[in-house]
Amino acid sequence: MTNKKKSLPEIVSREEWVQARKELLKEEKELTRRSDELAQKRRKLPWVHVDKEYIFETNEGKKTLKELFGGRSQLQVFHLMFGPDNAAACPGCSFMADHVEGAVAHLNHRDVTFLAVSRAPLEKLNAYKHRMGWSFPWVSSSENNFNIDFALFTEEQKRTGTGFNFGTSKRAGLRLAPIAPNGEELHGLSSFALEDGVVYHTYSCYDRGTDVLHGTWQLLDRAPKGRGDDFTGWPRRHDEYDE
Repeated sequence: MTNKKKSLPEIVSREEWVQARKELLKEEKELTRRSDELAQKRRKLPWVHVDKEYIFETNEGKKTLKELFGGRSQLQVFHLMFGPDNAAACPGCSFMADHVEGAVAHLNHRDVTFLAVSRAPLEKLNAYKHRMGWSFPWVSSSENNFNIDFALFTEEQKRTGTGFNFGTSKRAGLRLAPIAPNGEELHGLSSFALEDGVVYHTYSCYDRGTDVLHGTWQLLDRAPKGRGDDFTGWPRRHDEYDE
């Protein structure tokens, strides 16, 4: 069976292309302004006092959530899906981790501590981190429910699939996206503030909310063929691609 070749976009002169590009630029600028407005609204979200005590396993010993700030006033936590019984971390989470690796030093110099938290034991995290060549801090929540609590799932929601991404992903006729390989946590990012010795939860995002954190997606969105429509076996862990 011969594959039917996809038709190309309209072929035009350079002058016509520039005019079309200017029209699209108007919409891109509008999107940029809207994104700036949303960023301001994110910063104005109300805060929630985190009064539950969480103890994490780190390479420097056991630490509380407050101690994870490392002397800074802001903390961003990447909920990296790697359960106690998983042989490796989630491929999608690994894909995102590749993108944040280089950002950590810059975040630190803006008073933000960035780290990943997973439920797998620390020795598993360290071994996988070495395999992937990452250097960002990665701690284990194997002795607490941190990743479960901040994935915002009750037992009923985990059982039925409702409540995914704050309940926004349920659409008529469509199957809900999977929660996680282990069914108890969700790929995402949570932000916290430390003020006068008190920890506050300020923001969390999941699902497509983390989309802009992946530089590869953004680059593909500007490539001629975009993200494509075949995601079988892609993205993979970066050491699993054929040469």
